[in-house]
Amino acid sequence: MAEQKIIVPNIGDFKEVEVIEVLVKEGQKIKKDESVITLESDKSSVEVPSNFSGIIKKINIKVGDKVSEGTTILSLNREEKSQQVTQNQNDNTENKNEIIDFPKNNKKKDIQSPSLTVEGKVKPASPNVRKFIRELGANISTITGSERSGRVTKDDVKDHIKDKLSDTSALSTQKKKISKNEYEHSEFGKIEVKDIPRIKRLSGSHLIKSWSEIPHVTQHEEVDITEMEEFRSSLRDLYTDQKISITPLAFIMRAMVNGLKAYPNFNASIDPENGKVIYKKYFHIGVAVDTPHGLMVPKIRDVDLMDIKEISQKLRTVSKLCRELKIDKKEFFGGSMTISSLGGIGGTFFTPIINSPELSILGVGKSYDKVVKNGNQVITRKILPISLSYDHRFIDGAEGAKFCVHLSQSLGKKFAFKLAV
Repeated sequence: MAEQKIIVPNIGDFKEVEVIEVLVKEGQKIKKDESVITLESDKSSVEVPSNFSGIIKKINIKVGDKVSEGTTILSLNREEKSQQVTQNQNDNTENKNEIIDFPKNNKKKDIQSPSLTVEGKVKPASPNVRKFIRELGANISTITGSERSGRVTKDDVKDHIKDKLSDTSALSTQKKKISKNEYEHSEFGKIEVKDIPRIKRLSGSHLIKSWSEIPHVTQHEEVDITEMEEFRSSLRDLYTDQKISITPLAFIMRAMVNGLKAYPNFNASIDPENGKVIYKKYFHIGVAVDTPHGLMVPKIRDVDLMDIKEISQKLRTVSKLCRELKIDKKEFFGGSMTISSLGGIGGTFFTPIINSPELSILGVGKSYDKVVKNGNQVITRKILPISLSYDHRFIDGAEGAKFCVHLSQSLGKKFAFKLAV
Protein backbone atom coordinates (compact mmCIF):
# COMPACT_ATOMS: atom_id res chain seq x y z
CA MET A 1 0.00 0.00 0.00
CA ALA A 2 1.21 3.51 -0.92
CA GLU A 3 0.72 6.49 1.37
CA GLN A 4 -1.68 9.11 0.03
CA LYS A 5 -2.71 12.52 1.39
CA ILE A 6 -6.35 13.65 1.26
CA ILE A 7 -6.69 17.42 0.94
CA VAL A 8 -9.52 19.95 0.88
CA PRO A 9 -10.53 20.28 -2.79
CA ASN A 10 -11.51 23.40 -4.71
CA ILE A 11 -14.65 24.63 -2.94
CA GLY A 12 -15.20 27.85 -4.83
CA ASP A 13 -14.88 31.11 -2.92
CA PHE A 14 -14.95 29.43 0.48
CA LYS A 15 -11.89 30.20 2.64
CA GLU A 16 -11.13 29.49 6.27
CA VAL A 17 -14.18 27.23 6.63
CA GLU A 18 -14.79 25.67 10.06
CA VAL A 19 -14.58 21.89 10.58
CA ILE A 20 -17.70 20.91 12.54
CA GLU A 21 -17.39 17.12 12.30
CA VAL A 22 -14.62 14.56 11.81
CA LEU A 23 -16.44 11.49 10.53
CA VAL A 24 -13.56 8.98 10.61
CA LYS A 25 -10.77 7.90 12.94
CA GLU A 26 -7.20 6.69 12.64
CA GLY A 27 -6.89 3.01 11.72
CA GLN A 28 -10.31 2.99 10.05
CA LYS A 29 -10.72 1.49 6.58
CA ILE A 30 -12.59 3.82 4.24
CA LYS A 31 -13.88 3.61 0.68
CA LYS A 32 -13.40 6.05 -2.16
CA ASP A 33 -15.97 8.91 -2.01
CA GLU A 34 -16.73 8.17 1.66
CA SER A 35 -17.17 11.40 3.63
CA VAL A 36 -14.34 12.16 6.05
CA ILE A 37 -15.18 15.63 7.45
CA THR A 38 -18.04 18.14 7.48
CA LEU A 39 -17.40 21.84 6.83
CA GLU A 40 -19.75 24.68 7.71
CA SER A 41 -19.67 28.31 6.60
CA ASP A 42 -22.21 31.08 7.10
CA LYS A 43 -23.85 29.93 3.85
CA SER A 44 -23.94 26.16 3.97
CA SER A 45 -22.73 22.87 5.40
CA VAL A 46 -21.01 20.25 3.24
CA GLU A 47 -19.15 16.96 3.58
CA VAL A 48 -15.75 16.35 2.00
CA PRO A 49 -15.17 12.85 0.57
CA SER A 50 -11.97 10.85 0.23
CA ASN A 51 -10.48 10.49 -3.25
CA PHE A 52 -9.14 7.02 -2.50
CA SER A 53 -9.87 3.82 -0.62
CA GLY A 54 -7.52 2.70 2.11
CA ILE A 55 -6.68 2.63 5.81
CA ILE A 56 -6.35 5.96 7.61
CA LYS A 57 -2.82 6.47 8.93
CA LYS A 58 -3.06 9.95 10.47
CA ILE A 59 -5.74 12.66 10.83
CA ASN A 60 -4.26 16.15 10.60
CA ILE A 61 -7.23 18.30 11.66
CA LYS A 62 -9.81 18.43 14.45
CA VAL A 63 -13.23 19.92 15.09
CA GLY A 64 -13.04 23.70 15.26
CA ASP A 65 -10.08 24.05 12.88
CA LYS A 66 -10.34 26.46 9.93
CA VAL A 67 -9.40 25.02 6.53
CA SER A 68 -9.12 26.21 2.94
CA GLU A 69 -8.38 24.62 -0.44
CA GLY A 70 -5.23 22.51 -0.22
CA THR A 71 -5.30 21.91 3.55
CA THR A 72 -4.27 18.33 4.37
CA ILE A 73 -7.13 16.48 6.02
CA LEU A 74 -5.50 13.10 6.58
CA SER A 75 -3.07 10.58 5.18
CA LEU A 76 -3.96 6.98 4.40
CA ASN A 77 -2.36 3.80 3.14
CA ARG A 78 -3.89 3.61 -0.30
CA GLU A 79 -5.16 0.34 -1.74
CA GLU A 80 -3.62 -1.08 -4.90
CA LYS A 81 -5.21 -0.05 -8.20
CA SER A 82 -6.69 -3.46 -8.97
CA GLN A 83 -8.42 -3.53 -5.59
CA GLN A 84 -9.56 0.05 -5.98
CA VAL A 85 -11.23 -0.50 -9.35
CA THR A 86 -13.36 -3.30 -7.92
CA GLN A 87 -14.11 -1.26 -4.82
CA ASN A 88 -15.09 1.79 -6.88
CA GLN A 89 -17.62 -0.24 -8.82
CA ASN A 90 -19.26 -1.31 -5.57
CA ASP A 91 -19.07 2.20 -4.15
CA ASN A 92 -20.74 3.72 -7.20
CA THR A 93 -23.59 1.24 -6.92
CA GLU A 94 -24.14 1.62 -3.17
CA ASN A 95 -23.43 5.29 -2.57
CA LYS A 96 -24.09 7.11 -5.84
CA ASN A 97 -26.42 9.58 -4.10
CA GLU A 98 -23.79 10.47 -1.50
CA ILE A 99 -21.11 11.74 -3.96
CA ILE A 100 -20.61 15.51 -3.91
CA ASP A 101 -19.54 17.18 -7.15
CA PHE A 102 -17.06 19.93 -6.43
CA PRO A 103 -16.33 22.77 -8.90
CA LYS A 104 -13.51 21.97 -11.31
CA ASN A 105 -12.65 25.65 -11.87
CA ASN A 106 -12.42 28.87 -9.88
CA LYS A 107 -15.83 30.20 -10.89
CA LYS A 108 -18.21 30.92 -8.03
CA LYS A 109 -20.56 28.01 -7.45
CA ASP A 110 -22.67 26.79 -4.53
CA ILE A 111 -21.61 23.54 -2.89
CA GLN A 112 -24.56 21.20 -3.18
CA SER A 113 -25.41 17.62 -2.43
CA PRO A 114 -28.33 16.06 -4.37
CA SER A 115 -29.89 14.72 -1.19
CA LEU A 116 -29.63 18.01 0.69
CA THR A 117 -30.25 20.77 -1.86
CA VAL A 118 -33.37 22.89 -1.43
CA GLU A 119 -33.91 25.89 -3.71
CA GLY A 120 -30.17 26.28 -4.29
CA LYS A 121 -29.27 26.08 -0.58
CA VAL A 122 -27.66 23.24 1.32
CA LYS A 123 -29.77 21.75 4.10
CA PRO A 124 -27.32 21.12 6.99
CA ALA A 125 -27.41 17.62 8.52
CA SER A 126 -24.90 14.98 9.58
CA PRO A 127 -24.54 11.68 7.66
CA ASN A 128 -26.22 9.73 10.47
CA VAL A 129 -29.20 12.07 10.47
CA ARG A 130 -29.53 11.87 6.67
CA LYS A 131 -29.43 8.10 6.86
CA PHE A 132 -32.11 8.19 9.57
CA ILE A 133 -34.28 10.43 7.36
CA ARG A 134 -33.94 8.07 4.39
CA GLU A 135 -34.85 5.06 6.54
CA LEU A 136 -38.05 6.83 7.61
CA GLY A 137 -38.86 7.85 4.05
CA ALA A 138 -39.00 11.54 5.02
CA ASN A 139 -38.00 14.57 2.96
CA ILE A 140 -35.28 16.67 4.59
CA SER A 141 -36.43 19.79 2.74
CA THR A 142 -39.66 19.81 4.81
CA ILE A 143 -37.93 19.44 8.19
CA THR A 144 -37.11 22.54 10.24
CA GLY A 145 -33.68 22.39 11.89
CA SER A 146 -33.33 23.61 15.48
CA GLU A 147 -29.55 23.90 15.67
CA ARG A 148 -27.24 26.63 14.42
CA SER A 149 -27.72 27.59 10.75
CA GLY A 150 -30.88 25.47 10.68
CA ARG A 151 -28.95 22.20 11.12
CA VAL A 152 -31.30 19.22 11.34
CA THR A 153 -30.94 16.81 14.29
CA LYS A 154 -32.55 13.44 15.02
CA ASP A 155 -34.90 15.12 17.50
CA ASP A 156 -36.05 17.48 14.73
CA VAL A 157 -36.78 14.48 12.51
CA LYS A 158 -38.74 12.74 15.28
CA ASP A 159 -40.77 15.89 16.01
CA HIS A 160 -41.50 16.27 12.29
CA ILE A 161 -42.74 12.67 12.01
CA LYS A 162 -44.92 13.09 15.13
CA ASP A 163 -46.50 16.24 13.68
CA LYS A 164 -47.16 14.45 10.41
CA LEU A 165 -48.81 11.54 12.21
CA SER A 166 -50.96 13.97 14.22
CA ASP A 167 -52.01 15.77 11.05
CA THR A 168 -52.88 12.46 9.35
CA SER A 169 -54.99 11.37 12.33
CA ALA A 170 -56.82 14.68 12.58
CA LEU A 171 -57.56 14.76 8.85
CA SER A 172 -58.49 11.10 8.40
CA THR A 173 -62.15 11.89 7.78
CA GLN A 174 -61.74 14.98 5.64
CA LYS A 175 -59.23 16.45 3.26
CA LYS A 176 -57.15 19.29 4.61
CA LYS A 177 -58.21 22.59 3.08
CA ILE A 178 -55.72 25.42 2.59
CA SER A 179 -57.26 28.84 2.18
CA LYS A 180 -55.83 30.83 -0.69
CA ASN A 181 -56.30 34.47 -1.53
CA GLU A 182 -58.47 35.03 -4.57
CA TYR A 183 -56.26 37.96 -5.51
CA GLU A 184 -52.54 38.45 -4.94
CA HIS A 185 -51.60 41.13 -2.39
CA SER A 186 -49.43 42.86 -4.97
CA GLU A 187 -52.49 43.63 -7.10
CA PHE A 188 -53.53 46.28 -4.59
CA GLY A 189 -50.26 48.12 -4.11
CA LYS A 190 -46.60 47.80 -3.16
CA ILE A 191 -45.61 44.93 -0.87
CA GLU A 192 -42.46 43.50 0.68
CA VAL A 193 -41.95 39.76 1.11
CA LYS A 194 -39.66 38.45 3.86
CA ASP A 195 -38.89 35.05 5.38
CA ILE A 196 -40.71 34.23 8.61
CA PRO A 197 -38.09 34.41 11.44
CA ARG A 198 -36.82 30.97 12.43
CA ILE A 199 -38.01 31.17 16.06
CA LYS A 200 -41.50 32.21 14.94
CA ARG A 201 -41.60 29.27 12.52
CA LEU A 202 -40.64 26.86 15.29
CA SER A 203 -43.13 28.25 17.80
CA GLY A 204 -45.96 28.67 15.29
CA SER A 205 -46.69 24.96 14.81
CA HIS A 206 -46.48 24.40 18.59
CA LEU A 207 -49.04 27.15 19.23
CA ILE A 208 -51.42 25.77 16.60
CA LYS A 209 -51.14 22.32 18.15
CA SER A 210 -51.80 23.67 21.66
CA TRP A 211 -54.78 25.80 20.59
CA SER A 212 -56.40 23.01 18.54
CA GLU A 213 -55.85 20.15 21.00
CA ILE A 214 -56.42 21.88 24.37
CA PRO A 215 -59.89 23.14 25.36
CA HIS A 216 -58.94 26.56 26.72
CA VAL A 217 -60.89 28.40 29.39
CA THR A 218 -59.68 31.88 30.40
CA GLN A 219 -60.70 33.64 33.60
CA HIS A 220 -59.94 37.30 34.32
CA GLU A 221 -59.33 38.90 37.69
CA GLU A 222 -58.37 42.30 39.10
CA VAL A 223 -55.75 41.91 41.82
CA ASP A 224 -55.22 44.67 44.38
CA ILE A 225 -51.42 44.99 44.69
CA THR A 226 -51.32 48.28 46.61
CA GLU A 227 -49.47 46.82 49.62
CA MET A 228 -47.12 44.83 47.42
CA GLU A 229 -46.12 47.95 45.45
CA GLU A 230 -45.61 49.95 48.65
CA PHE A 231 -43.33 47.25 49.99
CA ARG A 232 -41.46 46.91 46.66
CA SER A 233 -40.84 50.67 46.57
CA SER A 234 -39.51 50.64 50.16
CA LEU A 235 -36.77 48.03 49.57
CA ARG A 236 -33.32 49.39 50.41
CA ASP A 237 -29.89 47.92 51.00
CA LEU A 238 -29.16 47.66 54.75
CA TYR A 239 -25.53 48.78 54.30
CA THR A 240 -25.63 51.42 51.55
CA ASP A 241 -29.27 52.53 51.92
CA GLN A 242 -29.55 52.37 48.14
CA LYS A 243 -32.88 51.40 46.66
CA ILE A 244 -33.14 47.76 45.58
CA SER A 245 -34.84 47.31 42.21
CA ILE A 246 -37.02 44.19 42.13
CA THR A 247 -39.27 43.43 39.17
CA PRO A 248 -42.95 42.85 40.07
CA LEU A 249 -42.69 39.60 38.10
CA ALA A 250 -40.54 38.11 40.88
CA PHE A 251 -43.36 38.63 43.40
CA ILE A 252 -45.90 37.16 41.00
CA MET A 253 -43.73 34.08 40.48
CA ARG A 254 -43.52 33.49 44.24
CA ALA A 255 -47.28 33.87 44.51
CA MET A 256 -47.67 31.40 41.64
CA VAL A 257 -45.51 28.82 43.44
CA ASN A 258 -47.74 29.15 46.52
CA GLY A 259 -50.76 28.59 44.28
CA LEU A 260 -49.20 25.50 42.66
CA LYS A 261 -48.58 24.03 46.12
CA ALA A 262 -52.17 24.67 47.17
CA TYR A 263 -53.66 23.42 43.87
CA PRO A 264 -51.36 20.67 42.48
CA ASN A 265 -53.58 20.07 39.44
CA PHE A 266 -52.01 23.20 37.98
CA ASN A 267 -48.53 21.68 38.35
CA ALA A 268 -49.28 18.62 36.26
CA SER A 269 -49.29 17.26 32.70
CA ILE A 270 -51.69 14.84 31.03
CA ASP A 271 -50.69 11.59 29.32
CA PRO A 272 -53.91 10.98 27.34
CA GLU A 273 -52.62 7.90 25.52
CA ASN A 274 -52.18 5.98 28.78
CA GLY A 275 -54.93 7.74 30.73
CA LYS A 276 -52.44 9.08 33.28
CA VAL A 277 -51.64 12.42 34.90
CA ILE A 278 -48.09 13.39 35.90
CA TYR A 279 -47.82 15.50 39.06
CA LYS A 280 -44.59 17.49 39.25
CA LYS A 281 -42.84 17.89 42.57
CA TYR A 282 -40.63 20.69 41.27
CA PHE A 283 -41.51 24.33 40.63
CA HIS A 284 -39.98 25.53 37.35
CA ILE A 285 -41.76 28.66 36.11
CA GLY A 286 -41.69 29.54 32.40
CA VAL A 287 -41.39 33.23 31.51
CA ALA A 288 -42.23 34.60 28.06
CA VAL A 289 -39.29 36.76 26.92
CA ASP A 290 -39.70 39.17 24.00
CA THR A 291 -36.49 39.21 21.92
CA PRO A 292 -35.53 40.64 18.50
CA HIS A 293 -35.59 37.05 17.24
CA GLY A 294 -39.10 36.27 18.47
CA LEU A 295 -40.83 35.15 21.66
CA MET A 296 -38.93 32.64 23.83
CA VAL A 297 -40.16 30.85 26.95
CA PRO A 298 -37.22 29.72 29.13
CA LYS A 299 -37.79 28.12 32.54
CA ILE A 300 -36.63 29.58 35.84
CA ARG A 301 -35.73 26.47 37.84
CA ASP A 302 -36.61 25.79 41.50
CA VAL A 303 -38.33 29.11 42.14
CA ASP A 304 -39.54 27.76 45.49
CA LEU A 305 -35.93 27.69 46.73
CA MET A 306 -35.15 31.33 45.86
CA ASP A 307 -35.87 34.59 47.61
CA ILE A 308 -37.33 37.58 45.78
CA LYS A 309 -33.95 39.15 45.03
CA GLU A 310 -32.55 35.90 43.61
CA ILE A 311 -35.59 35.43 41.38
CA SER A 312 -35.24 38.97 40.02
CA GLN A 313 -31.54 38.47 39.28
CA LYS A 314 -32.19 35.12 37.61
CA LEU A 315 -34.85 36.69 35.39
CA ARG A 316 -32.37 39.31 34.16
CA THR A 317 -29.70 36.69 33.46
CA VAL A 318 -32.00 34.34 31.56
CA SER A 319 -33.55 37.18 29.54
CA LYS A 320 -30.08 38.35 28.49
CA LEU A 321 -29.11 34.82 27.37
CA CYS A 322 -32.28 34.62 25.27
CA ARG A 323 -31.65 37.94 23.55
CA GLU A 324 -28.08 36.88 22.76
CA LEU A 325 -29.19 33.39 21.61
CA LYS A 326 -26.83 31.80 24.13
CA ILE A 327 -29.39 29.83 26.15
CA ASP A 328 -29.41 26.03 26.06
CA LYS A 329 -32.28 24.41 24.17
CA LYS A 330 -33.15 22.23 27.18
CA GLU A 331 -34.08 25.33 29.19
CA PHE A 332 -37.27 25.69 27.13
CA PHE A 333 -38.64 22.39 28.42
CA GLY A 334 -39.73 20.91 31.75
CA GLY A 335 -41.90 23.69 33.15
CA SER A 336 -44.63 23.74 35.78
CA MET A 337 -46.56 26.80 34.57
CA THR A 338 -45.86 29.85 32.40
CA ILE A 339 -46.23 33.62 32.87
CA SER A 340 -46.79 35.90 29.89
CA SER A 341 -46.40 39.49 31.08
CA LEU A 342 -47.35 42.49 28.94
CA GLY A 343 -47.02 44.90 31.86
CA GLY A 344 -44.03 46.66 30.39
CA ILE A 345 -45.91 47.32 27.15
CA GLY A 346 -49.51 47.99 28.12
CA GLY A 347 -52.96 46.46 27.87
CA THR A 348 -55.16 44.81 30.45
CA PHE A 349 -56.79 41.43 29.78
CA PHE A 350 -56.01 38.95 27.00
CA THR A 351 -56.18 35.21 26.26
CA PRO A 352 -52.74 33.57 26.60
CA ILE A 353 -52.26 30.19 24.85
CA ILE A 354 -51.20 27.30 27.10
CA ASN A 355 -47.61 26.13 26.59
CA SER A 356 -48.20 22.39 26.17
CA PRO A 357 -47.60 19.97 27.92
CA GLU A 358 -48.29 22.38 30.79
CA LEU A 359 -51.91 22.76 31.85
CA SER A 360 -52.12 26.49 32.51
CA ILE A 361 -50.63 29.90 31.80
CA LEU A 362 -50.99 33.26 33.54
CA GLY A 363 -51.31 36.43 31.49
CA VAL A 364 -50.32 39.66 33.28
CA GLY A 365 -51.34 43.12 32.04
CA LYS A 366 -50.19 46.62 32.98
CA SER A 367 -51.16 47.77 36.49
CA TYR A 368 -53.33 50.85 36.85
CA ASP A 369 -54.90 53.06 39.53
CA LYS A 370 -58.56 52.48 40.34
CA VAL A 371 -60.80 54.66 42.46
CA VAL A 372 -62.91 52.61 44.91
CA LYS A 373 -65.23 53.39 47.77
CA ASN A 374 -64.14 52.30 51.25
CA GLY A 375 -66.98 53.00 53.64
CA ASN A 376 -67.54 56.73 53.45
CA GLN A 377 -64.16 57.34 51.85
CA VAL A 378 -63.12 57.29 48.22
CA ILE A 379 -59.57 55.92 47.85
CA THR A 380 -57.19 54.95 45.05
CA ARG A 381 -55.85 51.41 44.82
CA LYS A 382 -53.21 49.88 42.52
CA ILE A 383 -54.80 47.12 40.38
CA LEU A 384 -53.06 44.34 38.44
CA PRO A 385 -55.15 42.69 35.69
CA ILE A 386 -54.51 38.96 35.26
CA SER A 387 -55.84 36.38 32.79
CA LEU A 388 -55.61 32.69 33.71
CA SER A 389 -55.96 30.14 30.89
CA TYR A 390 -56.22 26.46 31.84
CA ASP A 391 -56.86 23.06 30.28
CA HIS A 392 -60.54 22.33 30.85
CA ARG A 393 -60.00 18.59 30.37
CA PHE A 394 -58.45 18.43 33.82
CA ILE A 395 -59.10 21.76 35.56
CA ASP A 396 -62.66 22.92 36.03
CA GLY A 397 -63.98 26.46 36.42
CA ALA A 398 -64.35 26.29 40.20
CA GLU A 399 -60.71 25.32 40.66
CA GLY A 400 -59.63 28.01 38.19
CA ALA A 401 -61.53 30.63 40.20
CA LYS A 402 -59.98 29.39 43.47
CA PHE A 403 -56.50 29.66 41.96
CA CYS A 404 -57.17 33.28 40.94
CA VAL A 405 -58.43 34.10 44.43
CA HIS A 406 -55.32 32.48 45.95
CA LEU A 407 -53.09 34.68 43.76
CA SER A 408 -55.09 37.75 44.77
CA GLN A 409 -54.63 36.98 48.45
CA SER A 410 -50.90 36.29 48.08
CA LEU A 411 -50.35 39.59 46.28
CA GLY A 412 -52.96 41.63 48.16
CA LYS A 413 -53.67 42.54 51.78
CA LYS A 414 -52.34 39.18 52.95
CA PHE A 415 -49.02 40.11 51.36
CA ALA A 416 -46.43 37.79 52.93
CA PHE A 417 -43.14 38.49 51.20
CA LYS A 418 -41.58 40.94 53.64
CA LEU A 419 -39.14 38.33 54.88
CA ALA A 420 -38.37 37.02 51.40
CA VAL A 421 -35.61 39.49 50.51
